Amino acid sequence: MAGMDGRDEWFGAWGGLCRMRVLSREQVRRLDRDAVERLGIPSLLLMENAARGLSGVIQQCRQQLGQLSGGRIVIIAGPGNNGGDGLAAARLLAAEGVFAEVFLLRGARQLSADTAANLGFLQRAGLEVKERSEQGVCEVLRGLCSSDLVVDALLGTGLRGAPEEAQSAVIEAINTSGARVLAVDLPSGLDCDLGTAAGACVRADWTVTFAAKKLGFLQPESPRWTGEVQVCPIGIPWNWAGWPAIADC
Repeated sequence: MAGMDGRDEWFGAWGGLCRMRVLSREQVRRLDRDAVERLGIPSLLLMENAARGLSGVIQQCRQQLGQLSGGRIVIIAGPGNNGGDGLAAARLLAAEGVFAEVFLLRGARQLSADTAANLGFLQRAGLEVKERSEQGVCEVLRGLCSSDLVVDALLGTGLRGAPEEAQSAVIEAINTSGARVLAVDLPSGLDCDLGTAAGACVRADWTVTFAAKKLGFLQPESPRWTGEVQVCPIGIPWNWAGWPAIADC
C-alpha cells in the first residue's frame, strides 16, 4: 500500500520481518494461546493490538479512496474474534472522529468473550451496532459504490469448508456491492491453510493479516482473493522463543 503517513514506515518495517514467517491455522491458535498463557498478555489486549493495526490500515484505505471529505465505511462483523477485531477497530476509528457503520451478523451463534466485551464497549460509548439478518445486511451492501469501503470481519482462520448459507449470501453481496473491500486477517471463505475457497469467498482489494502471513497465502491462486496483503503485529515480541516453528517463504 502506498505510503500515507508515518504508520506506513513502521508497518512496512515489521512487514519485512513478517514475510519470513508463515502460520498455519493450528499455529495461529497455538501462538495466541501461548501468548496468553506463557507471556501473560490478555487475549483482549491481543485483540486491541490487532484492531489498532486494522484501524490504521482503514485510514490508509480511506486516503486512497479520497474519503477524507466523505465516503462510507461499512464493517461487517461475525460472532468470532475476527468480528471482535472489527468492533474494536470501529471504536478506535471513532476516537479519531471517523465513524463506521457497524453490522453484526451473529445468527444463532454466541459471541466469543472478547467480541462480546468489545460490543459492550461500543454500546456503552453510545456507538450504534446494528444486528441484522443476512437480508438486511445485503440491502445495505447493494447501496454502496466505488468510493465506499467494506471491512470484511465476518469469518476468520477457523473456517473449514464452505461458509453457511446466510454467510455466503453476505459474501456474494460484498463482492457485488461495487465498494472496495478490506479483509480482516483473511478474506471470509478462504481456507487459511489451503489458500482455496470451497464455496463463496470475499474478493478483497486489500487484506490486513495479523502476526504473520497465513500458509494459504503462498498458493498461486490466493492473491485473487486477498488482493494486496499487509502484515500487522499484535504485540508478540519478534524474538520470543515461543513462536511456532515456521517455514520461511
